[in-house]
Amino acid sequence: MNKFAISILTLGLALSAACSPDQKEHLSKDGNIDRYLPQDETGEEGAAAVSREVFDLLNLDYPGLENVKSALEERDTVSAAKNLLDYWRTRSGLYNPDVDLITTTCTASEKNIADQALEYRFYVRNFAEKTDAATGLDIYHSFGSAGKIDWEYVPEGVTSQEFRYQKHRHQWMEPQAKAYRTTGDEAYFKNWVEVYGSWMETYPFPGADTKYPPEGGAENDVDYQWKGLQVAERVLSQINILSYYIYSENFTPSWLTAVLNLFAGQVELMRNNYYQTSNILITQAQAVATAGILMPEFKNSGEWAAEGCAKLKENLDSQFLEDGVQYELDPSYHIAAIADFLEINDLVKLNGRTDLLGDDFLAKLRDAMTFVADITYPDYSIDNWNDTRSASYSRSVLTRNFTNYAAAFPGEPYFKWMATGGAQGSNPGWFAKAYPVAGYYMLRSGWDTKSTMMVLKNNDNASNAWHCQPDNGTFGIWRNGRNFFPDAGCYSYNTDSDRTTYAATINHNTISMSSKDYASGYMRGELVKMETKDGTELLVTSHLIKEGVTHRRAVFFVDKEFFVIVDDVFGGASEKANFNIHLLSTAANPTVFSEDERCLYTTFSDGNNMYVKTFVENEQDFAIVKKTSKFSSALGEETGDRVGYQFTNRKPADKSVRLVTVILPFSGAPESISVDAVFTDNEQSGVAALHPEGSAVRVTVGSKEYALNYQLEQ
Repeated sequence: MNKFAISILTLGLALSAACSPDQKEHLSKDGNIDRYLPQDETGEEGAAAVSREVFDLLNLDYPGLENVKSALEERDTVSAAKNLLDYWRTRSGLYNPDVDLITTTCTASEKNIADQALEYRFYVRNFAEKTDAATGLDIYHSFGSAGKIDWEYVPEGVTSQEFRYQKHRHQWMEPQAKAYRTTGDEAYFKNWVEVYGSWMETYPFPGADTKYPPEGGAENDVDYQWKGLQVAERVLSQINILSYYIYSENFTPSWLTAVLNLFAGQVELMRNNYYQTSNILITQAQAVATAGILMPEFKNSGEWAAEGCAKLKENLDSQFLEDGVQYELDPSYHIAAIADFLEINDLVKLNGRTDLLGDDFLAKLRDAMTFVADITYPDYSIDNWNDTRSASYSRSVLTRNFTNYAAAFPGEPYFKWMATGGAQGSNPGWFAKAYPVAGYYMLRSGWDTKSTMMVLKNNDNASNAWHCQPDNGTFGIWRNGRNFFPDAGCYSYNTDSDRTTYAATINHNTISMSSKDYASGYMRGELVKMETKDGTELLVTSHLIKEGVTHRRAVFFVDKEFFVIVDDVFGGASEKANFNIHLLSTAANPTVFSEDERCLYTTFSDGNNMYVKTFVENEQDFAIVKKTSKFSSALGEETGDRVGYQFTNRKPADKSVRLVTVILPFSGAPESISVDAVFTDNEQSGVAALHPEGSAVRVTVGSKEYALNYQLEQ
């Protein structure tokens, strides 16, 4: 985001300097823009083309609209529309941090999006047809059919409802507007008019007073072009698009009235259909507030600004839990929510409207921003926790967010450190961090790129948030530039078999019962204990798998070198319990599973490898099965492969199943690794006894023994 306070439409010499040579031809010596009115907009035809409704929506007493008001008083709608276009080309005093008319940039990716849209190949986020091998740029699906646009087109094989949602957000239109601004090529503007006009005709506006059923369920799949993020994203982008295109010699008064009329209608439609909560409500409120601040010419702009900001203030507390994590427990929605709040904060400051948010608005975001920094691996990547889709969060994207955090809190050295890749500021130096309300935990050996870092996810999903997967106790481990346990991801936003497969409990690094998912209402993660003792970090979490059955997981990060995971599953009737684990594998360096040794290890040629071995205390009905699976870092994408195993053994009624797993980084030959583990607290009570007080194990790595234990308060 460009943070310079650039006027949406600047006056005089500044405007002249920003314009291309073609645009300057339409500037008179005194700085006013000549009114370019095509022949077909004069007389009766021109009057018929003008959307008269917009004049009822405008505050004609707003400074600068005097000529519009005078023409309307004479019942001359054509002149009124001409005067409105004149005004819109010279309006000033408003500051939009998302628009820079002086030094507009259009990246290669944006130019690619803009050019393909000329051929009806529309950019729909996360849904490219393929990637051009020569350029590395995406090629998008074509909506062209017999020279027309088929708005109901869905590519073969695309089952995600998200495609149908995203296409109505018109994500290619702003890149086209930026391409126009940097090139002066009127083809982009004409394409916008054609495409947006086609969309308007295909989907007639239902009316600002339309009230849809509350969000959720099958109702969302009807008229979804007028609901949720679709409307909010269009409103936000149209403000920017209008700024880039307004100088076009082909921009007619009638087109301006049509665009403004629909713009105001969509804002009012959003106000009648706010979501009850969620990230969508935040974006809706942001869009309404932004429209109120940057479009003050409308009669209801004051209401828009006040109402949108009020909802943002109300939801700042409800969106984030006490530990700072967004309540949907998904890092992608968490990051997006922060961005929405930051953008509106910047906007009110630039436009002198800080009264709309108050003085303490920004301070509440500090913990939320810290969580993003804490969950980021040292190579500036994050995992696919819940519905995160990590491919969208490249190093540059995360760095841009950290740069914004550092600007919001210039005195915070951690944000500056993350924003500059460690060149400035400082890291907080912790080795263990807990977000116990949400259920995210981090263990790390250091802060450089050769460090080891674990993230354990044991979400307390009390609200049954849809974006939270049934995977309590799962974890990821990053070491020396490699994510060894990539989370499965979500693959699909549909309630279909693809999503079910990727989200399944057995596709995560945790315990399942009879290979079933955790039921709704049982994803209630709890922090039991966290401490540092003799150089070893200890983390103990717990959650109910089902009624009467508890999974307690203890993680020992021994000497900040390797991990020992101790699982206790106890309570309830006799049932088979499964231990599931999944390790990164590639075609060039396949992960090896040894059934005889009951172990798993990677084979990367750079010597940066991981060895996993699990030991069970009770082998009643024991079985071990190799598992292969995919992980997905973007919607509809099989990003990579994993190889793992599932241990299964019976949990006796009212007794326990206990396992010890050693996860050991190594660089040499796997055959030379010697690992053993045994429980040491059953000598008196017997195998499979309940141990509510804690656990004790002895782990042997090579010739060195480690006595590991923890005790819980009774």
